[in-house]
Amino acid sequence: MNRAARAIAHSNIALSKYWGKRPDAYNSPAVPSLSVTLEGLATHTRVEFRDDIDADRLVVNGREERGRGIERAAALLDGLRREAGITARASIDSVNDFPTASGLASSASGFAALAVAAVGAAGVDWDLARTSELARLGSTSASRSVFGGFVELDAGASRAHPLFPRDHLPLVVLVCVADEGPKAVASHDGMRITMQKSPYARAWLEEAPRLHARLRDALRARDFAGVGELAEASALAMHASAMAAGIVYWNAVTLDALATVRALRAEGTLVYATMDAGPHVKVLVRPEDVAHVRPRMAASRGVVRIIEAKPGGNAELVPSS
Repeated sequence: MNRAARAIAHSNIALSKYWGKRPDAYNSPAVPSLSVTLEGLATHTRVEFRDDIDADRLVVNGREERGRGIERAAALLDGLRREAGITARASIDSVNDFPTASGLASSASGFAALAVAAVGAAGVDWDLARTSELARLGSTSASRSVFGGFVELDAGASRAHPLFPRDHLPLVVLVCVADEGPKAVASHDGMRITMQKSPYARAWLEEAPRLHARLRDALRARDFAGVGELAEASALAMHASAMAAGIVYWNAVTLDALATVRALRAEGTLVYATMDAGPHVKVLVRPEDVAHVRPRMAASRGVVRIIEAKPGGNAELVPSS
């Protein structure tokens, strides 16, 4: 069997945060989350199943991955091999057009692209829902990046589902890059340590679903301010629980960018911030306010660059070479 396929998938940011896994299930989220897929941050992945190799091989941005990286990819591929009845190993070549392993959800787009490309290369006719379940075997948040627009992943769920289309809420995300390098603590380790050691872990597990439900209602009503306020509250609660366990993803750039967001809001601009497991600040802004907000965020001390993104589409196959 020698078949190849290529796919593209986009990163996502969780508006209501997923942080923590259920101990009784593999990569199953402990709390619900709601994300938006971003067209400005993409992973391109080519998968080729080959009979002439005896182990899966993964190259990311030109560098061969070993250890946990290839283990996660192999877990995903093993799930597909079991279902599709194939035994061939895979050669994987993946490229991100944004910083990798730095807190910008490159694992989400990476494993979503891997799942779509692998399904295509295997020649099986799976819909996006089933592919989302496969992507979760590599990364829980990857199940959301299989879909475009606004996406929900329920607590304990094995797959995500689309909630609203990409044009449901006029929204631009300004990703304020605080550091181009990888983060010191991987997300899965940060979650595990938070759940084990944080005195606020239980409070997070109780509050996160409430924030999620309110944010979903605000999004349904196309209430930009409500979505922004609740997204910021969810991010702050998540990071508070992590910090109490000694897991600190923020740096001075993060704090200054947050101060700039607060200053803009005090001046009357509807602008809000969210942060995932990294130092970068993602600024939620209405399209008509981008011209005013972007230069202010770019001038915030230490911001390396700004990636401007709108809600993006589904992960999909692209012509393979």
